[in-house]
Amino acid sequence: MKPASARTLLRLVLLVQVAAALLIAWALARRGLPAWGALAAGVGMVALVRLVINMNNFVMAARAASDTPPEYRIGPAARLRMLAEEFRASMLVTSWHVPRGCARMTIHRGSPRVPVLLVHGYGCNSGYWAHLEPLLDREGISHASIDLEPVAGSIDDYAPLIEARVRELCAATGAARIAIVAHSMGGLAARAWMRSYGTPAHGVARIAKLITLGTPHHGTALARFGPGANAAQMRRDSAWLRALAAAETQDSRARIVSIYTHHDNIVAPQDSSVLPGARNIAFGGVGHVALGSNPRVLAEVLHILRELQPAMA
Repeated sequence: MKPASARTLLRLVLLVQVAAALLIAWALARRGLPAWGALAAGVGMVALVRLVINMNNFVMAARAASDTPPEYRIGPAARLRMLAEEFRASMLVTSWHVPRGCARMTIHRGSPRVPVLLVHGYGCNSGYWAHLEPLLDREGISHASIDLEPVAGSIDDYAPLIEARVRELCAATGAARIAIVAHSMGGLAARAWMRSYGTPAHGVARIAKLITLGTPHHGTALARFGPGANAAQMRRDSAWLRALAAAETQDSRARIVSIYTHHDNIVAPQDSSVLPGARNIAFGGVGHVALGSNPRVLAEVLHILRELQPAMA
């Protein structure tokens, strides 16, 4: 039996949440509360539970946090804005974008820009890139997304999926090289692809730039709470992560840009995203999921993509 996709799993979670909201509303209506008020209370209570879960991630991440440099420390007002942005991003991703997400390819004919492959992170799918894709279209950048399945599979098993998608993107655009933008676990999957297909005709030779967003290059303390082989591989300094690092060359590291946030609520310690030999770009006041929608972060991604020289076959 084929494992359920992230799309299916989150649709089921949504159904459970809707059922919970309706059950609460029914119970309150039976106690005399007006129907509209009971329904609003039911939805509000489910949203409150989601908020508590989201905020708890910040609490758990804080226990394993790395030191925040003085220039990235934020005050109470900025922290509240960050919490609100992360909650909004999490709600949109898990309740709207991923349940509707489907891998697709958009080709801008005649564009000289290096095409981009978008690789999502743990427990997500291509719907995560709903905010970046319109910006790539505005820039005239051909792009494709991918759904990494099974959701709880080994990261190594995603490498052939990425290889197939890279070939499709190169064939559709005529490009000799592509760039990859990857969030969280997706950055590790892209590095695993570079290791597995790192021959002159594959992998490193075809990657103009790998941009990772909030990728736990050295693992995260919160991975021990996640199910699946991929979560185990993302534990702090796991044997898998050490083997991945040992197989990389200076050339492959030089092609990587690691964008991360000192306030990541999933990757902890946050400096786990700092990758020696790569270009590391830090942000402050941004949460983990919000890295895919924060205007400052997306502007930096586009700036890096603009620096790439066309590489057509």
